[in-house]
Formats: sequence, structure tokens, C-alpha cells
Amino acid sequence: MSVRKDSADAAGGDGARRCAWLAAGLLIASAVLVVLGAGVGSTGIGFAWGADADPVARQILWDIRLPRTLGAWLAGALLGLAGAVAQGLFRNPLADPYLLGSASGAALGGALAMAFFGLSPTAAQWLARLGVTGMAFLGAVAAVLLTLVLARGVQHTLRLLLAGVIVGVVLGAARDLVELASPDILQAMQAFTLGSTSFVGWIACGLMAGAWALSAGAAWVLARALDGLVLGEATAASLGLPLAPMRAGLVAAMALATGTAVAQTGLIAFVGLAAPHLVRSIAPCTHQRHGVLASLMGAVLLLAADILARWILAPQELPVGVLTAALGGSYLLWLMHRRTQLGRGL
Repeated sequence: MSVRKDSADAAGGDGARRCAWLAAGLLIASAVLVVLGAGVGSTGIGFAWGADADPVARQILWDIRLPRTLGAWLAGALLGLAGAVAQGLFRNPLADPYLLGSASGAALGGALAMAFFGLSPTAAQWLARLGVTGMAFLGAVAAVLLTLVLARGVQHTLRLLLAGVIVGVVLGAARDLVELASPDILQAMQAFTLGSTSFVGWIACGLMAGAWALSAGAAWVLARALDGLVLGEATAASLGLPLAPMRAGLVAAMALATGTAVAQTGLIAFVGLAAPHLVRSIAPCTHQRHGVLASLMGAVLLLAADILARWILAPQELPVGVLTAALGGSYLLWLMHRRTQLGRGL
């Protein structure tokens, strides 16, 4: 008995050390990428700290590059956190933050703002850009609420999943109808659906930071429900966990994180799906630590992809959503091939 306990303690200590090393590595990578992102522009990679001598360069650094870089980091952190919550909540490693229809709702909200109010995410006026992102966020929240109504609450995970898929399809069709009725918004909607951090400013960074703090705090407090659900719903209920309210809190955290990220950067694929996968493969841990690490991993992934998207075709720019979809899809194909060879599923 004592030998078994010592082995478990050793395994737990090793897992904690791996989590700590991974967190330290991700924080260091974040700092390096922030410095690098501040120096990447239309002319390639330069040195950000030399911008003080030139007022124009200083304005570009503080008003465009820095908020965009920090915005990419925060959006990735929100998507990584939402992905970890989604995969734990649905007990499915292929679950992503967009399962509850929030992405389709955000896209529909953005399309309605552009079609009926003449707003644009590329507008110079901050009020117009705030109007698009506000409508996108309201659309994401409305989609999640509609999913909850169709699923009759959060008690049944499978019903919630199916309702989210249905809502996503229906709202996607509604967005297509809006675009057909207002063809002048097609170009702006293309930028939104492909995903871009080009329009992120300091206000958007503040909104995403606040949403991350609320979502991460809720996910940290409610992580016991995810740990219990790993053992099955009956076992989790037998442990005395109030699953219904805890599920509702986790869904709210996931919706807030996803809706805020999508409203500011558009639809960026695979970050919320790949980040939890990478964390599990490097340092398996409890859902409390897993959520934080997946958030940091998502931030590093999206910021690295954004820097690459800005630099690879400079002075032109590749939509970051296209790059994350290509890289994320390649990663999942490799993962599926590797697991198939080992005789295991995803």
C-alpha cells in the first residue's frame, strides 16, 4: 500500500513539475513573440526599440503594432481557454469553442451591423468599429442562449451538442441570406470570416483582457466539475457535485471567451482545438492547470501565426485565420495518422 502511494505521489510531483516547466516556457515564448510582433510591419522585421527617434514610427508602434500584437495574444488565450472548457465539458477531444453556435451568431451579428447600419470593421471611426464588434458579440450571446433553449438547459451534454450544431447551421444560412441581400458587404464579411487581427486596438485589448479574467476565473473555480465528468456523470453526481449549475457556469465562461474573441478578430480556426491537445500531449494535469496552460498555449499559437501571416508575404498580409486553418488541419491530420498507427483513437 505504501509503495503504491509513493508511486502516485512521485507521478503527481512529476506532472506538477512538467506543468510548471511548460507554463514557464510558454510565458518566455509569449514575451519573445510580443517583442518580435512589435517589430514586424509591412517592410518586414525591424527593431521596435528604435522607434522613439521618429514620431511616425513611434505612432505606428504604439497605435497599431503593439495593440495588434497584444490583441492576438489575448484572442488566442480566450480561444485556448474556451477550447479546454469545451473538450472537458463535452468529454470529446475534437470539441472546439464554436460548438454552441457562437461563431455563426457572431458572424450574423456582424453582417447585420454592416448591412443595416452601414458599419464596417475597417472603418477609421472607433464608434463604427465598436458597433460591428458589439453586434457580433450580441450575436454570439444570442446564439448560445438559443442553443440552451433548444437543449432545455445544460443537463444533457449530447442534446446541448446537437442543439449547438443545429443553431450554427441555421444562423450560418441566415448570414448567407443577409450577404445575398446586401452584396456590398461581401468584402468586409470576407475579412471577418477569414479572421484577422488588423483592426484590434487598445479598446479591444481591454475588452478581451476583462473577458479573459472573468472566463478564466470561472473556469478555475468550476474545474472540479470537469474533473468529475471524466469519471462519468453518475460518478460525478455521486461525489456531491452540483452538475447543473456548474455546467451552466462553464457554458457561460466558454460563451463569453468565444464571443469576445470572435467579435474582435473574426473566425479563427483550430486554435481552440489544437491548444488543449498540445497541452495534454506535453503535460497532462487536472483541469484547473489544464485551462491555464491551454490558454497560454492558444495565446502563443495565435500570436506566432499572426506574426508569420504579417511577415511571410510582406508587404502584403495573409489572413491569420487561413494560416491557422492550414497549420491546424495539418497538425490534426498528423495526429490522426500517428494515433492510427499506434492503434488508438484521438
